[in-house]
Amino acid sequence: MALWFECKVRYDKMMENGTVKKVNEPYLVDALSFTEAEARIIEEMTPFISGEFSISAVKKTKISEIFFDDSADKYYMVKVNFITLDEKSGVEKKSASFILTQASDLEGALSRFKEGMKGTMADYDIASIAETPLMDVYPLDLSSDKTEKPGE
Repeated sequence: MALWFECKVRYDKMMENGTVKKVNEPYLVDALSFTEAEARIIEEMTPFISGEFSISAVKKTKISEIFFDDSADKYYMVKVNFITLDEKSGVEKKSASFILTQASDLEGALSRFKEGMKGTMADYDIASIAETPLMDVYPLDLSSDKTEKPGE
């Protein structure tokens, strides 16, 4: 199971109108520890940022799974309640889980989520879907030395 860390990167960004603005953007990386997450985000960001940058925060997330769509540019957090039945008491129990979906819009996020959940035997209901501020996601690719998103 992947362990996802949200890393915030602070740097000077050239805006579309030509001005330079200091930004603090969140990215998601798959890592085993806080130290590895910081090292991975530095490795991933170095080619894209000219000048100095710093990692302003690293925090563990509760994301259990990610459904990618390379044609989309936004990320949506789907809170799902999995419904189980306690056999002794006969009471329904709900356990929340967070799944990130990559989509162009809210409808796309819902359909991408449903597509990703096909074949799931568990009963669930969607508690919420919200757009996240994430700029990009960097999963761990064990098949090569360089980390890439699936499908690239």
